[in-house]
Amino acid sequence: MATVLLRLTFVLFLAVTLWGTTPAVAAQSSSTIPAWLQKHVGMADGQIAPIVLERARALYQRKRRSGEVRNPCYLAMDATRPSTSRSGKPGRRFYTICEQRKFFRAVSSGYGNGRKLKRANFSNGRQCAGNFSNAEGSKLTAGGSYVTAETRTSFKGYFRRSGKRTPFHRTFLLFDGEGDTANARERAIGGHQAVFLKWQCRFKNPKSPHADKQGYTPYGRLVNYTGGRSNGCTTWSPANSRDIISLVEGNPTTLYIYPEGRDIDAVAGAVKAGKSLSKAGLYWNTTCLKTIGAPKFWPKRKLQPIINEWRRSLPKQPPLELPICK
Repeated sequence: MATVLLRLTFVLFLAVTLWGTTPAVAAQSSSTIPAWLQKHVGMADGQIAPIVLERARALYQRKRRSGEVRNPCYLAMDATRPSTSRSGKPGRRFYTICEQRKFFRAVSSGYGNGRKLKRANFSNGRQCAGNFSNAEGSKLTAGGSYVTAETRTSFKGYFRRSGKRTPFHRTFLLFDGEGDTANARERAIGGHQAVFLKWQCRFKNPKSPHADKQGYTPYGRLVNYTGGRSNGCTTWSPANSRDIISLVEGNPTTLYIYPEGRDIDAVAGAVKAGKSLSKAGLYWNTTCLKTIGAPKFWPKRKLQPIINEWRRSLPKQPPLELPICK
């Protein structure tokens, strides 16, 4: 019941917020953080680290001044935080902030899982991310500045719900980046719910608009990986995904993802030199830093050739043909 009330509260807030949006509203100064927001700043679960908020606000205010966004809310993510909190629930590392309405919300989110190749191991564990990259095909998160773009909804197949075969559609929110994240579209980087349909077979369904030339549609089971790893996209629980996408659909806003390549290099250098991150003015979640040892940023110029070589080495496979459902 508490979850339902929270969701209804958010939906009501969302409707009021978007109804009151006007281009004339000026962005707040980045020089001071409002008192109501300060209580949400910190290192505890559900709080946002100071540097993440500072950069997210600066990006949002810059885009508001340029007229690129008019949404009263902005988004941020801290990919250095663990997937699971001390309570055992999904760790909260994705933030929705609406300063005009004094609204702050922290939810779970997935990060890129990476790959383990012969020439380079840039895979991430289930609990903490240590590898980051903007290379296409790396399946890694790239920190930096984004603006939400259009959405695309696609059919994934059928699954069984309440004893009936039900179509599963997933909405994908595209991101446009800048700088190191400028190739977000090339990488098909965006946000979506942390659910995929694991195909098992195909069944005769000629009346379906999604049937193939032979009249078959795929069937499988839904897999929910909320708070876990993704193929490089930002992922949320189904409920949070609906809320976030409805907030920005047709009304883009900014998304800042921490850490950027410069942060990763600086933290790695400090760890190697045995320096204190806080004294060096650097930030990384302490729990995850103990887990990963030191982070690594794999720039596109170095990692892309390795990925391309690996792809060329793969043997040609016949097209996948699902068995007929029994």
